Amino acid sequence: MSAPVIEKPALRAGAFGNAKALSCRECGHHVELGPHYACPECFGPLEIAYDFGTVTREQIEAGPRNIWRYKALLPVPDDIESSPNTEPGFTRLLKADNLAAELGLTRLWVKDDSTNPTNSFKDRVVACALSAARELGAKVFACPSTGNLANAVAAAGARAGIKTVVFIPSNLEQPKQVNSAVFTDSLVAVDGNYDDVNKLASEIAGEEGGWAFVNVNVRPFYAEGSKTLGYEIAEQLGWRLPDQVVIPVASGSQLTKVHKAFQELVELGLVEAKPYRIYGAQAEGCSPVSAAYKAGVDAIRPVKPDTIAKSLAIGNPADGIYVLDICRETGGAVEDVTDDEVRAGIVLLARTEGIFTETAGGTTVAVLKKLVETGQLDTSLETVVINTGHGLKTLDAVSGAVRPAATIAPTYAAFAATGIA
Repeated sequence: MSAPVIEKPALRAGAFGNAKALSCRECGHHVELGPHYACPECFGPLEIAYDFGTVTREQIEAGPRNIWRYKALLPVPDDIESSPNTEPGFTRLLKADNLAAELGLTRLWVKDDSTNPTNSFKDRVVACALSAARELGAKVFACPSTGNLANAVAAAGARAGIKTVVFIPSNLEQPKQVNSAVFTDSLVAVDGNYDDVNKLASEIAGEEGGWAFVNVNVRPFYAEGSKTLGYEIAEQLGWRLPDQVVIPVASGSQLTKVHKAFQELVELGLVEAKPYRIYGAQAEGCSPVSAAYKAGVDAIRPVKPDTIAKSLAIGNPADGIYVLDICRETGGAVEDVTDDEVRAGIVLLARTEGIFTETAGGTTVAVLKKLVETGQLDTSLETVVINTGHGLKTLDAVSGAVRPAATIAPTYAAFAATGIA
Protein backbone atom coordinates (compact mmCIF):
# COMPACT_ATOMS: atom_id res chain seq x y z
CA MET A 1 0.00 0.00 0.00
CA SER A 2 1.34 3.43 -0.88
CA ALA A 3 1.70 6.08 1.81
CA PRO A 4 -1.39 8.25 2.30
CA VAL A 5 -0.60 11.60 0.71
CA ILE A 6 -2.14 14.77 -0.61
CA GLU A 7 -0.49 16.35 -3.63
CA LYS A 8 0.92 19.40 -1.88
CA PRO A 9 0.52 22.77 -3.62
CA ALA A 10 2.86 25.69 -3.12
CA LEU A 11 2.16 26.93 0.38
CA ARG A 12 1.43 30.58 1.06
CA ALA A 13 3.61 32.41 3.57
CA GLY A 14 2.48 31.79 7.13
CA ALA A 15 0.15 28.96 6.10
CA PHE A 16 0.86 27.18 9.39
CA GLY A 17 1.54 30.15 11.64
CA ASN A 18 4.42 29.64 14.07
CA ALA A 19 4.75 25.95 13.17
CA LYS A 20 8.17 25.34 11.63
CA ALA A 21 8.44 21.61 10.95
CA LEU A 22 7.17 18.13 11.70
CA SER A 23 9.29 16.43 14.35
CA CYS A 24 9.52 12.70 15.05
CA ARG A 25 8.52 11.84 18.61
CA GLU A 26 10.95 8.91 18.60
CA CYS A 27 14.17 10.00 16.89
CA GLY A 28 13.71 13.79 16.61
CA HIS A 29 14.15 13.85 12.83
CA HIS A 30 12.52 16.90 11.20
CA VAL A 31 10.30 16.80 8.12
CA GLU A 32 8.91 19.78 6.21
CA LEU A 33 5.36 20.81 7.01
CA GLY A 34 2.94 18.89 4.84
CA PRO A 35 0.64 15.85 4.66
CA HIS A 36 2.99 13.50 6.50
CA TYR A 37 2.40 11.52 9.66
CA ALA A 38 5.23 8.94 9.84
CA CYS A 39 8.95 9.62 10.15
CA PRO A 40 10.86 8.60 7.00
CA GLU A 41 13.84 7.60 9.17
CA CYS A 42 12.28 5.38 11.86
CA PHE A 43 8.53 5.36 11.05
CA GLY A 44 7.76 7.02 14.40
CA PRO A 45 4.83 9.43 14.71
CA LEU A 46 5.29 13.05 13.70
CA GLU A 47 4.10 16.08 15.62
CA ILE A 48 4.29 19.83 15.11
CA ALA A 49 7.41 21.73 16.17
CA TYR A 50 7.17 25.52 16.66
CA ASP A 51 9.13 28.71 16.98
CA PHE A 52 6.69 30.68 19.11
CA GLY A 53 8.64 33.83 19.79
CA THR A 54 6.86 35.98 22.36
CA VAL A 55 3.26 35.19 23.30
CA THR A 56 1.58 37.11 26.13
CA ARG A 57 -1.52 36.63 28.25
CA GLU A 58 -2.81 39.97 27.02
CA GLN A 59 -2.45 38.87 23.40
CA ILE A 60 -4.44 35.72 24.09
CA GLU A 61 -7.13 37.43 26.17
CA ALA A 62 -7.73 39.96 23.37
CA GLY A 63 -8.65 37.13 20.99
CA PRO A 64 -12.07 35.65 20.21
CA ARG A 65 -13.87 33.43 22.73
CA ASN A 66 -13.01 30.24 20.84
CA ILE A 67 -9.87 28.23 20.13
CA TRP A 68 -8.51 30.88 17.78
CA ARG A 69 -7.55 33.02 20.79
CA TYR A 70 -4.62 30.55 20.92
CA LYS A 71 -3.84 30.71 17.20
CA ALA A 72 -0.24 31.77 17.93
CA LEU A 73 0.19 28.36 19.59
CA LEU A 74 -1.45 26.32 16.81
CA PRO A 75 -0.43 25.31 13.24
CA VAL A 76 -2.89 27.75 11.63
CA PRO A 77 -2.49 31.02 9.69
CA ASP A 78 -2.92 34.38 11.36
CA ASP A 79 -6.05 35.03 9.28
CA ILE A 80 -7.73 31.77 10.40
CA GLU A 81 -10.80 33.62 11.68
CA SER A 82 -11.70 34.73 8.14
CA SER A 83 -12.15 31.12 6.97
CA PRO A 84 -15.58 29.55 7.59
CA ASN A 85 -15.35 27.08 10.47
CA THR A 86 -17.47 26.00 13.42
CA GLU A 87 -15.54 28.21 15.90
CA PRO A 88 -15.30 25.69 18.75
CA GLY A 89 -13.76 26.08 22.15
CA PHE A 90 -13.64 28.25 25.24
CA THR A 91 -16.20 25.98 26.81
CA ARG A 92 -17.18 26.32 30.45
CA LEU A 93 -15.09 25.20 33.41
CA LEU A 94 -17.59 24.45 36.16
CA LYS A 95 -16.78 24.30 39.87
CA ALA A 96 -18.25 20.94 40.83
CA ASP A 97 -18.88 21.33 44.57
CA ASN A 98 -21.73 18.80 44.70
CA LEU A 99 -19.76 16.06 42.96
CA ALA A 100 -16.72 16.93 45.06
CA ALA A 101 -18.74 16.50 48.26
CA GLU A 102 -20.15 13.20 47.00
CA LEU A 103 -16.69 11.82 46.30
CA GLY A 104 -14.83 13.43 49.21
CA LEU A 105 -12.73 15.82 47.14
CA THR A 106 -11.68 19.28 48.33
CA ARG A 107 -11.70 21.17 45.01
CA LEU A 108 -13.10 19.77 41.77
CA TRP A 109 -13.81 21.28 38.35
CA VAL A 110 -15.51 19.85 35.27
CA LYS A 111 -14.21 21.04 31.91
CA ASP A 112 -17.43 20.62 29.93
CA ASP A 113 -16.79 20.21 26.21
CA SER A 114 -20.35 19.01 25.53
CA THR A 115 -21.23 22.60 24.63
CA ASN A 116 -19.09 22.66 21.47
CA PRO A 117 -20.89 23.07 18.10
CA THR A 118 -21.47 19.32 17.59
CA ASN A 119 -21.45 18.64 21.33
CA SER A 120 -18.01 17.09 21.73
CA PHE A 121 -14.36 18.06 22.00
CA LYS A 122 -13.77 16.73 18.47
CA ASP A 123 -14.79 20.12 17.06
CA ARG A 124 -11.46 21.44 18.35
CA VAL A 125 -9.23 18.97 16.53
CA VAL A 126 -11.34 19.08 13.38
CA ALA A 127 -11.04 22.87 13.15
CA CYS A 128 -7.23 22.55 13.07
CA ALA A 129 -7.39 19.68 10.57
CA LEU A 130 -9.72 21.68 8.32
CA SER A 131 -7.27 24.58 8.26
CA ALA A 132 -4.46 22.22 7.22
CA ALA A 133 -6.66 20.57 4.57
CA ARG A 134 -7.40 23.98 3.05
CA GLU A 135 -3.76 25.05 3.01
CA LEU A 136 -2.73 21.72 1.45
CA GLY A 137 -5.35 21.99 -1.30
CA ALA A 138 -7.40 18.93 -0.32
CA LYS A 139 -10.57 18.28 -2.33
CA VAL A 140 -12.20 15.85 0.11
CA PHE A 141 -12.38 16.13 3.92
CA ALA A 142 -12.72 12.70 5.53
CA CYS A 143 -12.25 10.55 8.63
CA PRO A 144 -12.68 7.13 10.21
CA SER A 145 -14.56 7.62 13.46
CA THR A 146 -16.17 6.11 16.54
CA GLY A 147 -18.89 8.76 16.23
CA ASN A 148 -18.05 12.17 17.64
CA LEU A 149 -15.32 12.80 15.09
CA ALA A 150 -17.70 11.89 12.26
CA ASN A 151 -20.20 14.44 13.58
CA ALA A 152 -17.55 17.15 13.80
CA VAL A 153 -16.01 16.46 10.39
CA ALA A 154 -19.39 16.34 8.64
CA ALA A 155 -20.48 19.64 10.21
CA ALA A 156 -17.16 21.40 9.58
CA GLY A 157 -17.12 20.23 5.96
CA ALA A 158 -20.63 21.55 5.43
CA ARG A 159 -19.70 24.91 6.95
CA ALA A 160 -16.55 25.12 4.81
CA GLY A 161 -18.27 24.02 1.60
CA ILE A 162 -15.92 21.08 1.02
CA LYS A 163 -16.95 17.54 0.05
CA THR A 164 -17.00 15.40 3.17
CA VAL A 165 -16.92 11.61 3.55
CA VAL A 166 -17.02 9.92 6.97
CA PHE A 167 -16.57 6.25 7.84
CA ILE A 168 -18.02 4.64 10.98
CA PRO A 169 -18.52 1.15 12.45
CA SER A 170 -21.98 -0.06 11.43
CA ASN A 171 -22.94 -0.78 15.06
CA LEU A 172 -22.39 2.82 16.16
CA GLU A 173 -25.01 4.43 18.39
CA GLN A 174 -27.96 5.58 16.27
CA PRO A 175 -27.94 9.21 17.51
CA LYS A 176 -24.32 9.59 16.37
CA GLN A 177 -25.16 8.12 12.97
CA VAL A 178 -28.02 10.59 12.56
CA ASN A 179 -25.83 13.46 13.76
CA SER A 180 -23.41 12.74 10.92
CA ALA A 181 -25.92 11.88 8.19
CA VAL A 182 -27.77 15.15 8.70
CA PHE A 183 -24.62 17.06 7.67
CA THR A 184 -23.41 14.84 4.81
CA ASP A 185 -24.87 12.43 2.28
CA SER A 186 -21.57 10.49 2.30
CA LEU A 187 -21.74 8.63 5.59
CA VAL A 188 -20.31 5.14 5.09
CA ALA A 189 -21.03 2.42 7.67
CA VAL A 190 -18.46 -0.38 7.75
CA ASP A 191 -19.05 -3.88 9.12
CA GLY A 192 -16.27 -4.02 11.70
CA ASN A 193 -14.85 -2.19 14.71
CA TYR A 194 -13.01 1.13 14.69
CA ASP A 195 -9.64 -0.46 13.97
CA ASP A 196 -11.14 -2.06 10.84
CA VAL A 197 -12.58 1.29 9.78
CA ASN A 198 -9.25 3.04 10.39
CA LYS A 199 -7.40 0.45 8.29
CA LEU A 200 -9.84 0.99 5.42
CA ALA A 201 -9.43 4.75 5.65
CA SER A 202 -5.65 4.42 5.43
CA GLU A 203 -6.01 2.27 2.30
CA ILE A 204 -8.33 4.81 0.67
CA ALA A 205 -5.98 7.66 1.56
CA GLY A 206 -3.17 5.79 -0.18
CA GLU A 207 -5.20 5.28 -3.36
CA GLU A 208 -7.20 8.51 -3.66
CA GLY A 209 -5.35 11.76 -4.32
CA GLY A 210 -6.58 14.97 -2.73
CA TRP A 211 -8.23 13.37 0.32
CA ALA A 212 -7.46 14.84 3.76
CA PHE A 213 -8.20 12.19 6.38
CA VAL A 214 -8.12 14.24 9.55
CA ASN A 215 -6.70 11.50 11.77
CA VAL A 216 -4.49 9.86 9.13
CA ASN A 217 -2.54 12.03 6.68
CA VAL A 218 -3.12 15.36 8.45
CA ARG A 219 -3.05 13.83 11.95
CA PRO A 220 -0.15 15.98 13.29
CA PHE A 221 -2.20 19.14 12.60
CA TYR A 222 -5.45 17.61 13.81
CA ALA A 223 -3.98 16.44 17.13
CA GLU A 224 -2.80 19.94 18.05
CA GLY A 225 -6.41 21.04 18.53
CA SER A 226 -6.56 19.05 21.78
CA LYS A 227 -3.94 21.37 23.26
CA THR A 228 -6.60 24.07 23.52
CA LEU A 229 -8.27 22.09 26.32
CA GLY A 230 -5.10 22.51 28.37
CA TYR A 231 -4.76 26.17 27.47
CA GLU A 232 -8.34 26.91 28.46
CA ILE A 233 -8.15 25.04 31.75
CA ALA A 234 -5.09 27.07 32.76
CA GLU A 235 -6.54 30.40 31.61
CA GLN A 236 -9.92 29.75 33.26
CA LEU A 237 -8.18 28.88 36.53
CA GLY A 238 -6.58 32.33 36.47
CA TRP A 239 -3.45 31.37 34.52
CA ARG A 240 -2.36 28.47 36.71
CA LEU A 241 -2.14 24.72 36.30
CA PRO A 242 -4.36 22.32 38.25
CA ASP A 243 -2.85 19.73 40.57
CA GLN A 244 -4.56 16.74 38.94
CA VAL A 245 -6.43 16.08 35.67
CA VAL A 246 -8.48 13.01 34.74
CA ILE A 247 -8.79 12.50 30.97
CA PRO A 248 -10.55 9.79 28.91
CA VAL A 249 -8.29 7.65 26.71
CA ALA A 250 -9.27 6.36 23.27
CA SER A 251 -6.28 6.84 20.93
CA GLY A 252 -4.56 8.67 23.80
CA SER A 253 -3.91 11.81 21.75
CA GLN A 254 -6.03 14.11 23.90
CA LEU A 255 -4.15 13.25 27.08
CA THR A 256 -0.74 13.70 25.47
CA LYS A 257 -1.71 17.07 24.01
CA VAL A 258 -3.12 18.45 27.26
CA HIS A 259 0.26 17.59 28.79
CA LYS A 260 2.01 19.28 25.86
CA ALA A 261 -0.15 22.38 26.35
CA PHE A 262 0.79 22.63 30.03
CA GLN A 263 4.48 22.33 29.14
CA GLU A 264 4.24 25.01 26.45
CA LEU A 265 2.49 27.42 28.84
CA VAL A 266 5.31 26.97 31.34
CA GLU A 267 8.02 27.38 28.69
CA LEU A 268 6.41 30.60 27.44
CA GLY A 269 6.15 32.02 30.95
CA LEU A 270 2.35 32.16 30.79
CA VAL A 271 1.94 30.05 33.95
CA GLU A 272 4.25 29.14 36.81
CA ALA A 273 5.85 25.72 36.72
CA LYS A 274 4.46 23.25 39.27
CA PRO A 275 4.05 19.50 39.67
CA TYR A 276 0.79 18.07 38.34
CA ARG A 277 -0.57 14.56 37.91
CA ILE A 278 -2.34 13.23 34.84
CA TYR A 279 -4.69 10.25 35.00
CA GLY A 280 -6.11 8.26 32.08
CA ALA A 281 -9.59 6.73 32.05
CA GLN A 282 -10.67 3.67 30.04
CA ALA A 283 -13.65 1.34 29.92
CA GLU A 284 -12.88 -2.23 31.00
CA GLY A 285 -14.12 -3.63 27.68
CA CYS A 286 -11.40 -1.69 25.84
CA SER A 287 -8.58 -0.98 28.25
CA PRO A 288 -5.26 -1.89 26.63
CA VAL A 289 -3.48 1.14 28.11
CA SER A 290 -4.82 0.52 31.60
CA ALA A 291 -3.82 -3.14 31.34
CA ALA A 292 -0.25 -2.19 30.36
CA TYR A 293 -0.05 0.36 33.18
CA LYS A 294 -1.19 -2.17 35.78
CA ALA A 295 1.17 -4.82 34.43
CA GLY A 296 4.09 -2.39 34.59
CA VAL A 297 4.99 -2.90 30.93
CA ASP A 298 5.61 -0.46 28.09
CA ALA A 299 4.06 -2.40 25.21
CA ILE A 300 0.35 -2.02 24.45
CA ARG A 301 -1.34 -5.29 23.54
CA PRO A 302 -4.23 -4.60 21.11
CA VAL A 303 -7.69 -5.80 22.15
CA LYS A 304 -11.05 -6.29 20.47
CA PRO A 305 -13.39 -3.65 21.95
CA ASP A 306 -16.49 -4.77 23.84
CA THR A 307 -17.94 -1.83 25.76
CA ILE A 308 -20.84 0.62 25.72
CA ALA A 309 -18.26 3.42 25.65
CA LYS A 310 -17.93 3.27 21.88
CA SER A 311 -16.21 6.65 21.59
CA LEU A 312 -13.33 5.12 23.60
CA ALA A 313 -13.40 1.79 21.75
CA ILE A 314 -10.02 1.91 20.03
CA GLY A 315 -8.36 -1.44 20.58
CA ASN A 316 -4.96 -0.40 19.23
CA PRO A 317 -4.42 3.18 20.50
CA ALA A 318 -1.83 5.10 18.50
CA ASP A 319 -0.65 7.19 21.45
CA GLY A 320 -1.01 4.53 24.13
CA ILE A 321 2.70 4.25 24.90
CA TYR A 322 2.94 8.02 25.34
CA VAL A 323 -0.03 7.99 27.72
CA LEU A 324 1.85 5.44 29.83
CA ASP A 325 4.97 7.61 29.86
CA ILE A 326 3.10 10.77 30.88
CA CYS A 327 0.96 9.17 33.58
CA ARG A 328 3.98 7.48 35.11
CA GLU A 329 6.25 10.54 34.87
CA THR A 330 3.69 12.86 36.47
CA GLY A 331 2.77 10.44 39.26
CA GLY A 332 -0.69 9.73 37.86
CA ALA A 333 -2.19 6.43 36.75
CA VAL A 334 -4.39 4.75 34.14
CA GLU A 335 -7.54 3.06 35.45
CA ASP A 336 -10.57 1.33 33.95
CA VAL A 337 -14.19 0.72 34.98
CA THR A 338 -17.00 -1.66 34.01
CA ASP A 339 -19.96 -0.74 31.80
CA ASP A 340 -22.21 -0.66 34.87
CA GLU A 341 -19.80 1.80 36.49
CA VAL A 342 -19.86 3.88 33.30
CA ARG A 343 -23.66 4.09 33.51
CA ALA A 344 -23.45 5.01 37.18
CA GLY A 345 -20.89 7.71 36.33
CA ILE A 346 -23.27 9.27 33.80
CA VAL A 347 -26.09 9.40 36.35
CA LEU A 348 -23.78 10.64 39.14
CA LEU A 349 -22.56 13.63 37.11
CA ALA A 350 -26.11 14.46 35.98
CA ARG A 351 -27.61 14.32 39.47
CA THR A 352 -24.84 16.25 41.20
CA GLU A 353 -23.89 18.89 38.63
CA GLY A 354 -26.68 18.96 36.03
CA ILE A 355 -24.35 17.81 33.25
CA PHE A 356 -25.56 15.02 30.97
CA THR A 357 -22.47 13.29 29.64
CA GLU A 358 -22.05 10.53 27.11
CA THR A 359 -20.37 7.22 27.89
CA ALA A 360 -16.83 8.66 27.62
CA GLY A 361 -17.65 11.19 30.32
CA GLY A 362 -19.35 8.49 32.36
CA THR A 363 -16.12 6.50 32.12
CA THR A 364 -14.05 9.47 33.29
CA VAL A 365 -16.30 10.27 36.26
CA ALA A 366 -16.42 6.60 37.24
CA VAL A 367 -12.63 6.38 37.05
CA LEU A 368 -12.35 9.54 39.16
CA LYS A 369 -14.52 7.84 41.78
CA LYS A 370 -12.43 4.66 41.62
CA LEU A 371 -9.18 6.60 41.90
CA VAL A 372 -10.48 8.23 45.09
CA GLU A 373 -11.71 4.93 46.54
CA THR A 374 -8.41 3.17 45.82
CA GLY A 375 -6.28 6.02 47.15
CA GLN A 376 -4.56 6.66 43.81
CA LEU A 377 -5.73 10.30 43.69
CA ASP A 378 -5.07 12.90 46.40
CA THR A 379 -8.46 14.23 47.54
CA SER A 380 -6.88 17.37 49.04
CA LEU A 381 -5.54 18.61 45.70
CA GLU A 382 -7.35 20.68 43.07
CA THR A 383 -8.64 18.31 40.38
CA VAL A 384 -10.10 18.79 36.90
CA VAL A 385 -12.12 16.10 35.13
CA ILE A 386 -12.78 16.46 31.39
CA ASN A 387 -16.23 15.78 29.95
CA THR A 388 -15.78 15.26 26.23
CA GLY A 389 -19.35 14.88 24.91
CA HIS A 390 -23.10 15.21 25.44
CA GLY A 391 -25.30 12.43 26.75
CA LEU A 392 -27.94 12.86 24.05
CA LYS A 393 -25.49 11.03 21.78
CA THR A 394 -25.57 7.83 23.85
CA LEU A 395 -29.10 7.65 25.22
CA ASP A 396 -29.24 3.86 24.95
CA ALA A 397 -26.55 3.58 27.61
CA VAL A 398 -28.86 4.81 30.36
CA SER A 399 -32.34 4.46 28.87
CA GLY A 400 -32.89 1.23 30.80
CA ALA A 401 -31.50 2.64 34.04
CA VAL A 402 -33.59 5.82 34.36
CA ARG A 403 -37.35 6.11 34.02
CA PRO A 404 -40.33 8.00 35.51
CA ALA A 405 -40.56 7.55 39.27
CA ALA A 406 -44.29 6.96 38.91
CA THR A 407 -47.13 7.05 36.40
CA ILE A 408 -50.25 8.48 38.03
CA ALA A 409 -53.73 9.80 37.42
CA PRO A 410 -54.01 13.61 37.16
CA THR A 411 -55.13 14.06 40.78
CA TYR A 412 -53.50 15.32 43.93
CA ALA A 413 -54.47 12.14 45.77
CA ALA A 414 -52.60 10.07 43.22
CA PHE A 415 -49.54 12.30 43.54
CA ALA A 416 -49.66 12.20 47.34
CA ALA A 417 -49.71 8.43 47.22
CA THR A 418 -46.31 8.34 45.49
CA GLY A 419 -44.57 9.65 48.60
CA ILE A 420 -42.51 12.07 46.53
CA ALA A 421 -43.73 15.20 48.36
